[in-house]
Amino acid sequence: MQPGLSVIVHGPNEQGHLGELLDSLGAQPFAAAEVVVAAVGDWARQEAERHAARDPRIVPLALPEGTGEGAARAAGAARATGRWLHFVHARDGLPAGALRMVADATADAPDTADLVVFDHIRSSWNKTGAPSGDGWIFARTGRRSLDLAGFPNLLHLAPLLGNRAIRADFWRDHDLADEAFAHDESYLAQATLLHARQVACLDQVAYEVRQLRAQSLPPVGAEERYAVVSRHEALQRLAAGRDLAERPRAVLYEVMVRECLRTFARSGMPEPVAREFFRRASRAAVQWRPRNHRRPAGFEGIRRSLLEENAYAKYRAFQAANHKRRDLKSAVVARKRRVGAKLSDHHYRRALSGPVDPGLAVFSAYWDRGVSCNPAAIAAKLAELAPHIHPVWVVARNKAALLPPGTDHIVPGTRRYWEVMARAKYLVNNVNFPNSVVKRPDAIHLQTHHGTPLKRMGLDQREFPAASKGLDFGALLARIDKWDYSVSANSHSTRMWERAYPSHYISLDHGYPRNDVFYSATADDIRAIRDRLGIPPGRRAILYAPTHRDYEAGWTPRLDLASLADRLGEETVLLVRGHYFYGGAASPLAGLRRSGRVIDVSTYDPVEELCLAADALVTDYSSIMFDYANLNRPIVIYADDWETYAKTRGVYFDLMAEGPGQVTRTQDELAAVFESGAWRDEGARKALSAFRRRFCEFDDGRAAERVVRRVFLGQSEEALPSVIPVDERTPAPSPEEAAR
Repeated sequence: MQPGLSVIVHGPNEQGHLGELLDSLGAQPFAAAEVVVAAVGDWARQEAERHAARDPRIVPLALPEGTGEGAARAAGAARATGRWLHFVHARDGLPAGALRMVADATADAPDTADLVVFDHIRSSWNKTGAPSGDGWIFARTGRRSLDLAGFPNLLHLAPLLGNRAIRADFWRDHDLADEAFAHDESYLAQATLLHARQVACLDQVAYEVRQLRAQSLPPVGAEERYAVVSRHEALQRLAAGRDLAERPRAVLYEVMVRECLRTFARSGMPEPVAREFFRRASRAAVQWRPRNHRRPAGFEGIRRSLLEENAYAKYRAFQAANHKRRDLKSAVVARKRRVGAKLSDHHYRRALSGPVDPGLAVFSAYWDRGVSCNPAAIAAKLAELAPHIHPVWVVARNKAALLPPGTDHIVPGTRRYWEVMARAKYLVNNVNFPNSVVKRPDAIHLQTHHGTPLKRMGLDQREFPAASKGLDFGALLARIDKWDYSVSANSHSTRMWERAYPSHYISLDHGYPRNDVFYSATADDIRAIRDRLGIPPGRRAILYAPTHRDYEAGWTPRLDLASLADRLGEETVLLVRGHYFYGGAASPLAGLRRSGRVIDVSTYDPVEELCLAADALVTDYSSIMFDYANLNRPIVIYADDWETYAKTRGVYFDLMAEGPGQVTRTQDELAAVFESGAWRDEGARKALSAFRRRFCEFDDGRAAERVVRRVFLGQSEEALPSVIPVDERTPAPSPEEAAR
């Protein structure tokens, strides 16, 4: 039976929002509709196919990467079989109940109605469900069916395809998919109103527009700016060709002039582009001005007059005068800030006026704790491949004594710190530099990160108060906007960073440099590490590395280590990386520590050596599992509070179903996994293999080399060493192999 409504989801899976949209559709059990997903690119196709496997309403339609919006809409419409079409962009959303609401409205629409329009909300990274601004229109229309002659204010509706359903025959009869401006959603939205006989109105919200950060999108070129004027001129020609009545023509003209002026004022166009945009907008304002048109009074009337005169210089002067009052109000505050600026700020600003030093690189890791993680691996490879670049480490004063001998370093807040930060060409960090660090145009900021995300990160923490308490997301975005490059270990991370940290940086899908050692370490290295840790020869070493809980004020022990050690026997050594040794001579762990069966490695660095020393890893939700998987050694998950953790922190995938090995929920289960040998049985090996292919995708032992060649030596992606497939890599020998 022909469905009444075809929802056409179209576009690429921008920042992972397609999955959210299809999840919301799955939660709306309305059978009398089909959902055609015109999925652009592999990521979108995978999401569409995954949801189609469990929802028969979803029809996946795979389209090549780079397919334009117009072509994706046309392909979806051609595949649709419903009597009405509702175009939904893959990044947008449908509020609860919207599917049935739109389907019912189209079913109730009179035969003369070619469109059903409805209200929408707008969401962005920092605001959810903001009103559209169209409410005043629907307050007047109610649920009536109207035409433009009777209610021309319909042309003031936000020009979206998502806030209207279109009769399928109407769409095809007018060849809307083949219009010259079919790629332009705003044009098509207005064109449907100009063509329609009648428009049925639904005075309810049935669509959510998700506005992505401008900084996460490609820069807008000059031709795209000029296209705003061209679109409106095309709409004016369409209206003239349809012999539209005087009142709708007047409203359409108002819409054109307002958008042109708004675009000119807010888009920050370069001077030559702005001047040409103004000239084209002036020409359109004069050419299409309706007869008997009256300009509004006040400032708006002056703006219109200057536009029609093409008085660019006068318009700029008028803008400047309007801004002057606001500038004067803020001048007093700015003056106080300048007077109260610290001496260090004075030194920093002075240093910023000097040239950038192309041979100077600043490194920092874990909020200035010392030489570690990805920055340390990059610095080591830099010394080998580009010794002409001098590394300087930012280190907290109380950590400076722990630095390797000969390490050049700066202490935050000192005069030399500000001088070096100002002059350095390269700034490398696995977290963010302070807000006060200025991004110079010639400097390069390299964000290495320090783990693969299971838990929600960045902007994705907003929905989880326990995780986001005290976070200033605006300041976070300002720091993200300084990144030039972002290092990634796998496609999952690349996509989640794009979603959680939306900005214009380049993703380096090269692997984590700190994990190179998992492919370069030798049997001698592993024996030496175990000797330093005090692991007796022939003993099985299990590294236990739990993570922090945002919902806990302090540290809660999750395992009875003494009991666990007893069950695992004298041949097992527990390497415990945590902060909850019970302490005191009476502790049941005291004897185990003295005998070497439990070793506190909480402050041992680097953590990669602990991984190399361990025969197996036990963890809960720590990102160490993704790194350790490179070694192809058993991993056991101990997740006694998964539901609480997932609910309070938020997660990107279900670790219980997609873990790297055996999953246990109680201490008895954990002990039994090792007692029975299940920790390394066939099922555990298969799970680990799938996990490695997914999360160790780019880690092959040459990540640091690729990063140094790409960022510091300026080599092209094509010139870098290719990533070795997971199944063709040889990780470091296991402790058992190293002992032979």
